[in-house]
Amino acid sequence: MKKLILAAAAIMVSVAAFGQGQVVFNNRVIPDVDARVTFVTTGAGVGAGYFAQLFGGAAGTASANLTALTPTATFRTSSAASMGYLTPPADAVTVPGVAIGSSAALQMRVFTTGGTAVGQSTVFSVTLGGGTLPPANLIGLTAFTVTSAGGPIVPEPATMALAALGGAAMLLLRRRK
Repeated sequence: MKKLILAAAAIMVSVAAFGQGQVVFNNRVIPDVDARVTFVTTGAGVGAGYFAQLFGGAAGTASANLTALTPTATFRTSSAASMGYLTPPADAVTVPGVAIGSSAALQMRVFTTGGTAVGQSTVFSVTLGGGTLPPANLIGLTAFTVTSAGGPIVPEPATMALAALGGAAMLLLRRRK
């Protein structure tokens, strides 16, 4: 009986893994996709020192609720003409929770190698491949710009400012008592 339960669990895990949709993580697949990533200030393509990551979820998922997908990809650095295009990872990217042949919401985000987010595409929809179907291309991804090196998308308060605010709040509460 234990062997039967173990075999059933193994089959369920393999079926769940097989049933996930996949996409090719590349922003240049002629004639389907040509979505160069450039700097907002210069118009030059992004290259060394930057990487991109896909975020995805079921169709209709808002940008803030998309899940980070792996693997990530780096940008080409061979010539100025190729800057702004990805060096695609060897494997297709799997979108968990979205079945093969179903539509998924995807977004490409760009980061510096230090991990600071500098830009993102709009959320777009792709019908996923995988299994016996070839992985889908990122049809719907459009060219977008990023801020200059290292500028965050959303400014965040400095750690010291938060610490000072917390300290002031504690002093006020202590004075009341």
